[in-house]
Amino acid sequence: MEYTVRKLGNLAGISTRTLRYYDEIGILKPARINSSGYRIYGEAEVNRLQQILFYRELGLSLDRIKDIVASPSFDGANALKEHRENLLEKRKQLDLLIANVEKSIASVEGRIKMSDREKFEGFKQKMIDDNEKKYGKQIREKYGNETIDKSNAKLKNMTQTEYDEVTSLAEELNKTLAEAFKTGDPASELAQKAAELHKKWLTFYWIEYSKEAHAGLAQMYVDDERFTAYYDKDEPGTAEFLRDAILIYTGIEK
Repeated sequence: MEYTVRKLGNLAGISTRTLRYYDEIGILKPARINSSGYRIYGEAEVNRLQQILFYRELGLSLDRIKDIVASPSFDGANALKEHRENLLEKRKQLDLLIANVEKSIASVEGRIKMSDREKFEGFKQKMIDDNEKKYGKQIREKYGNETIDKSNAKLKNMTQTEYDEVTSLAEELNKTLAEAFKTGDPASELAQKAAELHKKWLTFYWIEYSKEAHAGLAQMYVDDERFTAYYDKDEPGTAEFLRDAILIYTGIEK
């Protein structure tokens, strides 16, 4: 079956403007243009659109999705299996949050007593699961399963006061790093303050701190594109700047 832009938009629940934009950036081209100048989409394009929307649901950028679906090695069947695993993981996280809400309702209604730690179990478990999904393979290869498992356990046992403190610390770190980046000098007082804040932030998650591990993590921020993308989202080059600041702070050479 073939679809015009309007019919495909209605079928997928997206706007015709979105489909035209996908055509413009080359992520989803129509199968052909008919004699009246209308874009016409066939089964292959419908399947690709489904893949694009799956990846969008998982939070990937359009540039990243384009790289994936346009790759000669792209396998639609395997991609669907990966989507299924990701969605099952999302469902698991939602189930945890739903269970947490249900317990909270019962606590408010006086049917059960809920500790302050229990109130945040779902959120902390989601954080752990998200980190495992994004970076688990790399950090486990670098630091070992035992170290990461202990770090996850430390996070799960974090008190609300500690959780609030580390959240506030992360905000201060990001603000300081942004200001330090403007100086262009990773050895500046502001940049070294950012490195110190980064160390303090790490100690909430790490069982023990070492300069070597700190420097190694900073290098991973540059070597792994996902870490780089996080730090460079506002200013390209921030991940490298933070790496250099931490290397100076720890006294570890490149």
